[in-house]
Parts: sequence; structure tokens; C-alpha cells
Amino acid sequence: MRTVIAGGNGQIAVRLEQLLTARGDEAVGLIRRPEAADTVRAAGAEPVVCDLESASVADVAGHLAGADAAVFAAGAGPGSGAARKETMDRRGAELFAEAAAQAGVRRLIVVSAMRVDEEPPPGMDEVFAAYLRAKGAADAAVRARTDLDWTILRPGRLTDDPGTGRVHLGPDAERAEVPRDDVAAVLVALLDEPRTAGLTLNLVSGESPVPTAVTATLP
Repeated sequence: MRTVIAGGNGQIAVRLEQLLTARGDEAVGLIRRPEAADTVRAAGAEPVVCDLESASVADVAGHLAGADAAVFAAGAGPGSGAARKETMDRRGAELFAEAAAQAGVRRLIVVSAMRVDEEPPPGMDEVFAAYLRAKGAADAAVRARTDLDWTILRPGRLTDDPGTGRVHLGPDAERAEVPRDDVAAVLVALLDEPRTAGLTLNLVSGESPVPTAVTATLP
């Protein structure tokens, strides 16, 4: 399987690339800056420079050509302002989805965040509120598409703790922590289970092994 990952040098993306390539899959990591290429290579993946904030749909579709699946794990990141939440977290995700459709890559998984369907509460940090609104708008745009077999994964508070391989996955999962290792493991399991298409799933640490948790989400 060949998977193209937007935000290829991000912490979740690198873990995903390591898991995919360790089992013999091909992984391609789209990166904004050439200097991030070594990080992607070290994970066993192929780095491709492609800035989703300036690339055209046709540019991105060209990088997606021949892929079996696409994962959006990109984001403006810490330290960025509200404007980049809009250009990266919303528009970047929407462009990536459109490019996947144009390239004929139906399977798309989007890494989002919990509670983005709700209006941020009064008094929340302005930039974080912009982030939540941007992610919510991107999720809504992806869920409106009928030309993609999408799954939206919404992890809770991310940690760098070692993964346990045990999670709580589903729309009823309340906000809590989850190691990035386990997020990557769930992404692999979702890629392997096409019947999770059309689902929006919260993810936090729990008691169920990842394969069991994914199977339990199936209609």
C-alpha cells in the first residue's frame, strides 16, 4: 500500500511513517520545507516538498497520483497565528481532500481534534479558538464529500508517553490524553479497515486493544 501523508515531518506523521514502512508499505511525506526531508527519510518514507498553503490542487494531485490512501496530519503548529489556522488547518485540509479526489485516491483519513463541532467558549485564547473553528470547518467540508471514503480521527490531548496499544475509540469518548504512538497505531488500523469510511471518531487512552477498538466502531 502506498500512502501519502500531509504534514510528513509532524510528530504523528513520523510515527505513522515508521509503522507503515516497517511492515513493507510505501509512505510519502509531504513537507513544507526542504530541511525537513531528513526527518521523513529517517522514518523510512519518501519526502516530497509541497507547501499546501501555496500549492495548487493540480500540484498536490500530482503527488497523490498512484497512491492507495491519503492522510491529512498537517497543521500550522504551535506559535502560528490565527491567520495560519485558516490557511493551513482549514484551507490546507480542504485542498488536500480535493486533490485526493482529483487523483482518484478515495481513501482519506483526516487527523482533527475533539470538540471542533462546538463554538469555542467565551474567554478562550483567540488563536486556539481560531484553530478549533478552522478544524471544524475543514471536517464539515470533508464530511460533505461523496467522492471520498473519508474517516475523521479526533484525538484528545496528545502526549509523548510511550504507547500502550489500548484506546477508547468512538463518538462517545470524552476528552482525555492519548499518546501520539497510539494515534499512529490507530491510523494504521483505520487504513486497514475500509469499513470505517464515513465515521468521525474520538480517540483517547482506554482499555481496548487497537484492533478491537476499531472493529467495535463498525456499523
